[in-house]
Amino acid sequence: MSKKNQSGRLTTQHKQSQGVVGIFGADAKSHDLTVGRISKAVINGLADEYPKLSFRYRESIKKEEINEALRKVDPELGRALFVANSSIKPDGGIVEVKDDNGNWRVVLVAEAKHQGRDIENIKNGILVGKNGDQSLMAAGNAIERSHKNISEIANFMLSESHFPYVLFLEGSNFLTETISIERPDGKVVILEYNSGLLNRLDRLTAANYGMPINKNLCMNKFIENNGRTIMLQAASIYPQGCGEKWDAQEMYGVMLEISKTSLKALGSDLFTQITASK
Repeated sequence: MSKKNQSGRLTTQHKQSQGVVGIFGADAKSHDLTVGRISKAVINGLADEYPKLSFRYRESIKKEEINEALRKVDPELGRALFVANSSIKPDGGIVEVKDDNGNWRVVLVAEAKHQGRDIENIKNGILVGKNGDQSLMAAGNAIERSHKNISEIANFMLSESHFPYVLFLEGSNFLTETISIERPDGKVVILEYNSGLLNRLDRLTAANYGMPINKNLCMNKFIENNGRTIMLQAASIYPQGCGEKWDAQEMYGVMLEISKTSLKALGSDLFTQITASK
């Protein structure tokens, strides 16, 4: 997705407040704002628009709590637990809203991952490989650890009709278009987006059932198959396809959009509070 298209996702409210600039001040010019800080900024944005709703941020969810949520769906679920204090900790934490019954419901879970330093290495004239004579490094598998957190949040939200998990990706292992990078000596290195050596996106699209990337998939998809209804919880995957770093303002826009989609999904359970805020 191009920067132009990504910027178009920003909401009117976000633009009027000058986006992340208004929230983070001078730090907003940095691309290195953590996704956790942006999640907290999303809470501020939501609180401004929905003053009668209560939001909270937490860094982790205990496995015990996930199992408890599973048992509420079916008593045979959520039985196994080997480490009492085990938990999951997504990069961007968890944003929740309190419903009319006093229960906290998830509206946003965000992670940001970087894998593949080929672009930086080429620009700096660094050669890689066993003999230090290669321009490109074979992609690793570290990003696949994200599947664990995605699966655990899906378990935690099995009773919900939405799944607000968003994964931001950057680095040479997540290209969606072919790019050319020039080394200091003038040599141009071509990075093919569809190279099996580099691309690891196909190892992540299992988390969204192969549905489109760069799309808000927060609302669960219900499909009919052989007389049965199957619910799909799909992660929303946003790679920075041209190899550039994610911009904090663009991330904020996507995360705010997904959070609002969650609130729509929870609408009937937030009715009293939303009505009171009007």
